[in-house]
Amino acid sequence: MLKRLLGRTPIDVWVIKQVDADLLHLCGRATLAAKPNRKAVLAALERGEFSGAVTMATGGMVLNSRLFRALIPAEALQLLPDGQARWQGRDWLLSQVPQRCWTFEGRLVARPDPTGSGSLVSVEDVTGIRRQVDRSTPTPPGQVVFRPENANEEHPLVAPREDAPQAPRRAKTGREWRGDND
Repeated sequence: MLKRLLGRTPIDVWVIKQVDADLLHLCGRATLAAKPNRKAVLAALERGEFSGAVTMATGGMVLNSRLFRALIPAEALQLLPDGQARWQGRDWLLSQVPQRCWTFEGRLVARPDPTGSGSLVSVEDVTGIRRQVDRSTPTPPGQVVFRPENANEEHPLVAPREDAPQAPRRAKTGREWRGDND
């Protein structure tokens, strides 16, 4: 109650990781501490100059605002059906950013959701890494053939199991049933 009277109630925001031409990479909801006061934080959000702690709603992680492209007051972004949102007077496609990508500082790309829900999921763009690996990785000298574990048992250089020398049997240690109590 005292926080409301002093104007220090937390501010609900939508967290945007990356903004593309027609796509928003959305992390989800979060709250910002209203310090020094609510009006100053809202003004900084409007100018895009907020810096400070962002407390994510899912998981309660506290992250630095520099990790995100935009922090939008909850009232300024309207979720629409079919994975879209309305912000700044225009409609955007949405791509959900998983928690593992919240701290990723590179570029994200949107891929179809592997669960088949029809929505988009953001993943790390690793094409630059893949190009470097492809150039520097030597090609294998031949073809790799996979076979069962025991495929060499019938090879002429491998002794059959009957001819293999048997290791002497040792007495078992510990308690065991001997079977001579008749």
